Amino acid sequence: MSTETLPDKKARLQMVMKTLGPLYPDHRPLLDFETPFQLLVSTVLAAQCTDAAVNIVTRELFSRFPDPAALAEAPLPELEKIVHSTGFFRAKAHNIKALSRQLLEKHSGEVPDTMEGLTALPGAGRKTASVVLSTCFGIPAIIVDTHFSRVTKRLGFTHSDRPEEIEKHLAAITPRDEWIAVSHVLNRFGRNTCYARKPDCENCPVKRLCPESAV
Repeated sequence: MSTETLPDKKARLQMVMKTLGPLYPDHRPLLDFETPFQLLVSTVLAAQCTDAAVNIVTRELFSRFPDPAALAEAPLPELEKIVHSTGFFRAKAHNIKALSRQLLEKHSGEVPDTMEGLTALPGAGRKTASVVLSTCFGIPAIIVDTHFSRVTKRLGFTHSDRPEEIEKHLAAITPRDEWIAVSHVLNRFGRNTCYARKPDCENCPVKRLCPESAV
């Protein structure tokens, strides 16, 4: 399938989605949150960490510091202790405190609803921004994380390892109103079948559409 044209890839992606879409109808993050601010902080903490582990940490974090005003005033050593298990805890503690302060100073305590506004916050990259934009504001975004990157590359929809290039490649073959669905469906598929170390190709529902499959 390496000689596929863009329309060919678009058609094949539609077939993949037709098969996988009904299996993964939930198009929301696996992170626990009540506000856009809490989703923003949770997504920053989720870098190099599982969503399940972050959800354990944020129970305590948000019970004590539920909003930007509270988190901006939180003692850094306390934040480091709370988020320690998420990895890179010093940087993450610094970033969530700094972004809280920046929200207060530049955005009246509200989470921005633009890619530019979000990625200007400490610790927030395009993936974090895409999660917040799509989930909290309904703005179409393609969310490129490790699962999505792995699946789209194996399926031959991109050959890049660079998140921004992967985002562009998938945007070119996906209708804009399907960006959110594609992001979450392929993410869930990566978590549940197309594993990083040993994908379950034998039981893969889209193996006939996969360039890596011998079937």
